[in-house]
Amino acid sequence: MAKGKKKAATAPESLKLKNKDYLEHLRKLHVELVKLQEWVIAKGVKVCIVFEGRDGAGKGGTIKALTERVSPRVFRVVALPAPTDREKSQMHVQRYLPYLPAAGEVVIFDRSWYNRAGVERVMGFCTDEQADKFLKSIPWVEHAIVQSGVILLKYWLEVSPEEQTRRLEARINDGRKTWKLTPMDLKSYSRWYDYSRARDEMFKHSDTEHAPWLVADSNDKRRARLNIITDVLSRIPYEDVKREKVELPKRQKPGKYRDPDYPYKRVAAKF
Repeated sequence: MAKGKKKAATAPESLKLKNKDYLEHLRKLHVELVKLQEWVIAKGVKVCIVFEGRDGAGKGGTIKALTERVSPRVFRVVALPAPTDREKSQMHVQRYLPYLPAAGEVVIFDRSWYNRAGVERVMGFCTDEQADKFLKSIPWVEHAIVQSGVILLKYWLEVSPEEQTRRLEARINDGRKTWKLTPMDLKSYSRWYDYSRARDEMFKHSDTEHAPWLVADSNDKRRARLNIITDVLSRIPYEDVKREKVELPKRQKPGKYRDPDYPYKRVAAKF
């Protein structure tokens, strides 16, 4: 819960979860996520999971771990770009509403309508008055979402300033990660305490009984992913869906078919 939270401390390397142990735990959780998926489909359940946090908190990696062994037709990830001029003229949450789940879907927001209370407020893309109006209205919007039958889960990934520095420096220096670093990341990095104040206001107004904030220590990425997936599974009352026994059918006989005699253009075997 957001209230009474403690600031995350950077985990020493010796305490970080080893990759072998991480993968073993993750495999077991993936099996459970597949069971959840089958139950969601069979029962027509609607699930919406919101991920928020500072740049470098680990939202993308957590979402990848959550979705890599399930169907993208059931688990849909929504990461909207900056709003268009038309969308800016609409009610703020309006552009997110079409992406809410239908029966048999799990929708995951990689950042969400809470942009208004976070990045937009801190970076000056909206006024304080607009942010305050959003925070006053969003509990009612989320209440309506929950009342419509959606299971709504909201996660905040909490990272320490030291760990955020390490991760953003890695985006500068690691050629595999440079695409992750944007000018906005650099600007927001310098405004740590503005974001802290914005986060605190967001929790104060939108940490409700029907849609509480769930705060995860994300200094150790592997532990954070396992903890969050475990928490998701614990908050959804899924059950095993009985499966019929499956066997592969016999293949047809080749008959008159023969492999073609023309040469294929093959991929070079360099490994």
